[in-house]
Amino acid sequence: MEFLGTTQTAHYCGPKKACDFRALPPAVPAPVIQECCPYYLPGYRYLNSWRPSLFHKVSSAQTCQGEGVTSHSALTPPTILPSLRSTLFCRYNPRDWDQCNQQQMRGAEASRQWASRMRGDCLRLMQDKEQLTHQMQEGACWNLAQRLSDIGFWKSELSYELERLLSESRNLDAVKKRLERAADEVNCPLQVALECLYQREKRIGIDLVHDKVEKNLTQEVDLLKCCQEQMRKLAQRIDIQMRDNRDAQHALEKDLEDKNSSHFIDEKCLNLRNTSDCITFFHGVEKVDGSVSVPETRAKFSNDNIRHSQNTRADSIRLREEAASLFETLSDQMWKQFTDTNLAFTARIAEVMDVKNKLQTQLAKTLQEIFQAENTTMLLERSIMAKECPLKVAQTRLECRNWRPNVELCRDPPQFKLLNEVFTIDDTLQTLKLRLRETQNTLQLLLMTQCRLEHELAIKANSLCIDRKCMGMRKTFPSTPRLVGYT
Repeated sequence: MEFLGTTQTAHYCGPKKACDFRALPPAVPAPVIQECCPYYLPGYRYLNSWRPSLFHKVSSAQTCQGEGVTSHSALTPPTILPSLRSTLFCRYNPRDWDQCNQQQMRGAEASRQWASRMRGDCLRLMQDKEQLTHQMQEGACWNLAQRLSDIGFWKSELSYELERLLSESRNLDAVKKRLERAADEVNCPLQVALECLYQREKRIGIDLVHDKVEKNLTQEVDLLKCCQEQMRKLAQRIDIQMRDNRDAQHALEKDLEDKNSSHFIDEKCLNLRNTSDCITFFHGVEKVDGSVSVPETRAKFSNDNIRHSQNTRADSIRLREEAASLFETLSDQMWKQFTDTNLAFTARIAEVMDVKNKLQTQLAKTLQEIFQAENTTMLLERSIMAKECPLKVAQTRLECRNWRPNVELCRDPPQFKLLNEVFTIDDTLQTLKLRLRETQNTLQLLLMTQCRLEHELAIKANSLCIDRKCMGMRKTFPSTPRLVGYT
């Protein structure tokens, strides 16, 4: 029979109890020795059927008492021949040996496969990272090239705007000198124009506008009352505008200087290669963010500078046009200005009358729309009230069905239908209520529109009264001989 066992002295045998081997039994033909202490193999602690009959007989012998030796309750087995010990106490059988070898081979195969996969993964990782590094470097070079192109574009824009601003500043300075020379050449008051301006200040609301009539009256006052003072004030405004031009010029020059420095640095960075001599490690430089802007804010900064310069130039152009218009006004005759002002009054009166008629038409339409909105609000309220009863029925059905006992409390088709009905009616109610609120808001808006239209009509009536009064005053305008100094 095959024996699965181990030696008695193996360290993984079961715990031994106290046994005394001071006296061994004498050799007898058929010794029967009782087992001194039980021991077990790992995994076979409570199985006794595997024990061979020979060892069972040897271990079942009784311990003999020797001379001067005290007998013990537990005895040890006698010495066994080496050949029998090798046979009886063999540790493993061939099947265990084969299984161990197969396990070792499988472990070695798995280790080699794992090492092969790891080696392949490492090679692929190195290739991927190399490709990624190359792509990142190429992308950085492309971004630097794009940045250089962007800087070149902004440099050209800044240079062009700076040249235009310098030219405009020179033209504005020439206009200022012309105004200073012409300041002593105009003087002639007109009380009628001043009275008309005073009367038109009594307009209220939105009609208090700087319209064409106001401009013509102002020009007439400037021409006939204090043209000299206006010329000097315009010269002072031009002086302030020239300071603004210099500020915009300084901003453009500073931005252009920064663009030149940035272009030089980025061009140097673009020319750097892996084989360059001036490259080195700067540990931690990627952790320090010393930037003060992003591409959007950088572009916005230059764009704002250009836009500010353009606005400054536009203001300067408006001042020059105003000065030219003033020079042209001074060269015209008094009657031409008077005629233009009267024509502006006539056009303004006709325009106000037309707007007043349109406002009255809009008021009538608004009143009609208010009536319809009130009817719509009433219909929506009735519709909402009509939907409340079906909703109560559906919710009551759901509540009643929730009291079904045990397994009858099922999500059957009627349950789904009722849920769908509740959700649909509730959504309908919400939609109708939303429409009701919108209709009510629209009604309030219409009421406010009605108030505004009535207020605007009152304003237009007041403006018509003032303009007609001014036209009556201008009928007594002095004749040309008196304006030119004839008696």
